[in-house]
Amino acid sequence: MKFPGQRKSKHYFPVDRRDPMIQPLASPEGQPPYVVGIDQTLVDIEAHVDDAFLARYGLSKGHSLLVSDDTAEAIYQAILAGQLVESEFAGGTVANTLHNYSVLSDSRSILLGVMSEQIGVGSYAYRYLCSTSSRVDLNHLQPVQGPIGRCFTFVTQDGDRSFGISPGAMNRLSHQYIPESVINGAAALVISAYLVRGEEGDTMKASAMKAVSLAKAAGVPVVLTLGTRHVIEADPAWWQAFIAEYVTVLAMNEEEGAVLTGQQDPLAAAAKALEWADLVLCTAGPLGLFMAGYTDEAFKRETSHPLLPGCIPEFNRFEFSRPMRRTDCQAPLAVFSHISPYMGGPHKIKNTNGAGDGALSAVLHDMAANCFHRTSVPNSAKHVAPFLSYSSFAQLCKYANRVSYEVLCQSSPRLSRGLPEREDSLEEAYWER
Repeated sequence: MKFPGQRKSKHYFPVDRRDPMIQPLASPEGQPPYVVGIDQTLVDIEAHVDDAFLARYGLSKGHSLLVSDDTAEAIYQAILAGQLVESEFAGGTVANTLHNYSVLSDSRSILLGVMSEQIGVGSYAYRYLCSTSSRVDLNHLQPVQGPIGRCFTFVTQDGDRSFGISPGAMNRLSHQYIPESVINGAAALVISAYLVRGEEGDTMKASAMKAVSLAKAAGVPVVLTLGTRHVIEADPAWWQAFIAEYVTVLAMNEEEGAVLTGQQDPLAAAAKALEWADLVLCTAGPLGLFMAGYTDEAFKRETSHPLLPGCIPEFNRFEFSRPMRRTDCQAPLAVFSHISPYMGGPHKIKNTNGAGDGALSAVLHDMAANCFHRTSVPNSAKHVAPFLSYSSFAQLCKYANRVSYEVLCQSSPRLSRGLPEREDSLEEAYWER
């Protein structure tokens, strides 16, 4: 497992260094921890078309519509024949996060979902497999007859975007394909809000609920990414209760946070969300990102960074502390941190879809590295308390921010490579601050 971020001080990590002071403390080598996630397996397909094309297939310009499997297949064959496809990427917020996690950590993750049993070379399902890291274990996917999900984005000459969504079998995951041993052995379980909004006849919601129940019983952190404000605004109270019951780490953007908490300010929304979750990641576009969580009074560490103003005065005072579950704290202290976009953000943003998934993958990497280090060097001073992550709130912000920047600079929501060993810019000091 690669070390998260870039720091000169290794803090007894990685554990495979032959340091004579560390080796007597290290436990026998075992398998590195893994992260497991459940997702709707789908492919995002972007095509440049004209208004006549939209009318031919009953699509409404500027809107998002569900289309049948037959219509989706006809559309797909038409855009292939007309060479109208601009891009074709594996999608799904959890699958994107797991892919990015495996690229960053060079370690295993496990995806639970469905996959077409028969896959033709060059098909959308084939594209899905090709653009997923080989470190993502797909052996537990449920084979299904028929297509997985397809999300079409149609761009017309005036730049307007229309959407056609064909669910296929992506919501038909059976609870029999939620292996208890896989959930119990994970460093974290990742789900999205999309999974529990199922239509009649779908089995995805029941499967997701089985997974979070197993994770809660085993003490495995449940990580929820909200995905879209439209799912949350239908019933915020239900989501608040769900998060309070099951969720350890909550990932959201400022719009989703406002709908969930009623707070427009992202810092205030993150603070409000701490009533239900133990650790909150809130991405806020050009404002950067915020983190909120808990640590014990006995382990608080004051920042050396300038104190920041906001709706909570000097909110980042203890951002050098490490996150803990509230129930593990004898005297819980709410901790907040913030960071502005890396290098002010890209000169040209190629894609905003997936930036939040990239940030979350960095947090997951740090959490898994903490599990790995705790197992390998249990007597380390890093583990005097049951911390959720290896790094502090401030360092988590830096790492998540840097990964998010990398996604914004490319067309795909999935990383094609890890972070560079040395930064090309003069911002190497970014990791040392």
